[in-house]
Amino acid sequence: MAPPQLPVLRGERVLVRPVRDEDAAPLLALLTEPEVAVWWQEWDAARVAEMMADREEPALAIEAGGELVGLLLVGEEEFPMYRHASLDIAIATEHQGRGLGPEALRLAITHLIEERGHHRFTIDPSAANERAIRAYARLGFKPVGILRRYERHTDGEWHDGLLMDLLADELVAL
Repeated sequence: MAPPQLPVLRGERVLVRPVRDEDAAPLLALLTEPEVAVWWQEWDAARVAEMMADREEPALAIEAGGELVGLLLVGEEEFPMYRHASLDIAIATEHQGRGLGPEALRLAITHLIEERGHHRFTIDPSAANERAIRAYARLGFKPVGILRRYERHTDGEWHDGLLMDLLADELVAL
């Protein structure tokens, strides 16, 4: 199968769509906000451009009220024996805590179940990112295990991650 090419997905409050060239500056602003950057680390214009051009893990914009409020990355493992989809998400600080991230994730997951035939999804927040872990758990994601010394932060230290997964029949309605 080809890498996922998600269409525009419309929810009650969010719209999830492929990124466009004009999203580069707003995405850079989002990824460098202190409350986002603590989890997403160091970004610059070149890294944003590289992410936007990646066809293996497409970048999707999350809009609310016509404004870009987040970023969703979707990856697929195509090897039949291990087939699943992985997700990463960032929501602008001023839009956090309103359920926009879980709504965008639910839209993408539902599409990946219905149109791409996925049965399993993974997400791997920092083990210290309690807000994200709670949001993912509300959708039905369950902790699988700690990824020890998983990511290097800007402080130069290695920090643990939390691997979470979700089976298609466990997706919770919002």
